[in-house]
Amino acid sequence: MVTLNKIYTRTGDNGETGLGDGTRVPKYSLRVDSYGSVDETNATVGLARLYSHGEMDVRLGAIQNDLFDLGADMCRPNIDLDASAEYAPLRMTQSQVDRLEREIDEMNQNLSALKSFVLPGGSKLSTYLHLCRTVSRRAERLAVELSQTEKVNVLAIKYLNRLSDWFFVASRISNENGAADVLWIPGANR
Repeated sequence: MVTLNKIYTRTGDNGETGLGDGTRVPKYSLRVDSYGSVDETNATVGLARLYSHGEMDVRLGAIQNDLFDLGADMCRPNIDLDASAEYAPLRMTQSQVDRLEREIDEMNQNLSALKSFVLPGGSKLSTYLHLCRTVSRRAERLAVELSQTEKVNVLAIKYLNRLSDWFFVASRISNENGAADVLWIPGANR
C-alpha cells in the first residue's frame, strides 16, 4: 500500500524523478512522458465522469483504477527482473484487456454501422469521451515508441489500444446510441 506523508520531497528540484525501481531519470525521459500521458488520460476520464451516471460511471471508475495500475506498470522498468523484486510489481493483465473487449462488444451491439467518420461533439459526455480517446491514443503512441528502446509490458500497450476503442464506442453510446453523433461531411466547406 502507498503511504504519502509528505507531498513535496524536493528530490525533483534538479529536473530528475524516481522510477518505481528507484532509478533516477530526467523528467523529460520517454518513460516519464509515457506514464505521464496515462495520468493525463486518467484526469480526462475524471472530467467525463462529471457527466456520466449508472453503468457508464461504474465502467469509467474501473478504467480510472486500471489507469493507475498501468502507470505503476510503466514506471517500473526492467520487467525481466520482476522475479527478484522485493515485492511483485503491478503489471497489466490479459483479463483487463479482455474486460474492455467485452464491454466494447456489449456497447457496440446497440449501435448502427457508421457511414462516415464521427466528429467529436454531441453531448457533453460524448465530447469528453472523445477527449479521453485522443489523450489515450497519445499515451499509446508514446508507449509504443518507448517499447522500441526499452522493455514495456506488451499488455500495457494492448490495454491502451483497446482503451481508445472503448472511448470511441462509449462516446457514440453517449450520443443517444449514435443517433446524435456529429458526422464528418467531406469537403463540406469548400
